Amino acid sequence: MQIITPEMWTSALVLVVSYVLIFSERMHRTIAAILGAVVMIGVGMWMGFYTQEAAVLAVDGNTILLLAAMMMLVALLRPTGAFDYAAVHITHWANGNPKLLLIYLSLAVSVISMILDNVTTVIVFAPLTVLICRLLKINPMPYLMAEAMLSNIGGAATLVGDPPNLMIGSAADISFNSFLVHMGLPVLVVWVGTVGLMLFLFREQLVNSGEDPKKLVATHAIKDAQGLRRVLFALFIVVVLFFIHHNLHLLPAYASFIGLTVALLLLRPDMEELFGSVNWSVLFFFAGLFIIVGGVESSGLLDLFGHMLATLAQDPAMLMLTGLLLMWVAAILSAVVDNIPFTVTMIPIILGLESSGVNIAPLWWALALGVGLGGNGTHLGATANIIAVSESEKSGMPEARISPMIWMRTGLPVMFFGLILASLVYWLFFELFTTA
Repeated sequence: MQIITPEMWTSALVLVVSYVLIFSERMHRTIAAILGAVVMIGVGMWMGFYTQEAAVLAVDGNTILLLAAMMMLVALLRPTGAFDYAAVHITHWANGNPKLLLIYLSLAVSVISMILDNVTTVIVFAPLTVLICRLLKINPMPYLMAEAMLSNIGGAATLVGDPPNLMIGSAADISFNSFLVHMGLPVLVVWVGTVGLMLFLFREQLVNSGEDPKKLVATHAIKDAQGLRRVLFALFIVVVLFFIHHNLHLLPAYASFIGLTVALLLLRPDMEELFGSVNWSVLFFFAGLFIIVGGVESSGLLDLFGHMLATLAQDPAMLMLTGLLLMWVAAILSAVVDNIPFTVTMIPIILGLESSGVNIAPLWWALALGVGLGGNGTHLGATANIIAVSESEKSGMPEARISPMIWMRTGLPVMFFGLILASLVYWLFFELFTTA
């Protein structure tokens, strides 16, 4: 039996205090994250479980740079009038019906998140959504939350939709098609159930304002057609590279910077103005979170659960129960810590079980479902969530602001409902999940 060491207790305490400060909103979340990071490094160096070098390595540069590049590409797209044009036409297709609009936007975001990563999808759709809601004079809060949560669910279906999926696929040698075949059914069931639940939870906000969408179509046209073509060409390069980046051994961040470089060369924008469009607060918030979670990982706290799970999985009769337990614990932990370090921790533990004769295939799918669905529980659970929260704050509409408590009131029911549905599919179709 493993003992919880003082290092584990200390790292857990820093994590909990940091999260209390973030959730209480007694200070800006970025200040709380940076404070937590500084304290984690300090106590880690003092107790010998964390170093400055390890903290720097804990920051996921790929995520930070991907966010920065996509923020700049979206900023270059905004002056062309593309968002205004798309907003009025989507509004027209939904005929101004708020419920239909939520379904359309959710479907679009989910499908695109299966092809691109969900973070990129939400960066593009969030400002568009705020514009649509301004035109219809409705609250964008339900739409931003729905897009973030359903992009997390949609991204869980494919090998390229979410970073943990790529890590699992690489470790287990799972192909793109096999991943989609195994994850498609539970994700589809969870998606349909989640949309239905959100329509119910947001029923009071999804009320027609009486604005006629047909009057809006003629008032918003493309302002800079040539600029739009150039930015779309750069975005096309990014999308193509996202499709094939694993074959070319390119990081998504590098792929996005190739597209950004093309856009910069074609448009020659004012760089001071462009850098001003980057949400630096979000980037530093993530850097702080990565350092805090890196300290928890270095203390060995995440390994503790992995070894407990390994003991349970040794019994073949307990394999389904082990998978379900892994799914739920992975989801709950992913709601409060980043799902990437948990996935990194579990991969060698699951691989180690194979040498003991355990069929580890069901555990891969349970892990993928857990880390994919758990991010919806809190606004810190997934990168896409923070983008949605940040966009709600930038909207300038007080009713649109998504506080931590507002997120949890919807996010926790969505997370647990999704886990129940995924668990039912896992149980009923367990034979499907016994192969990789």
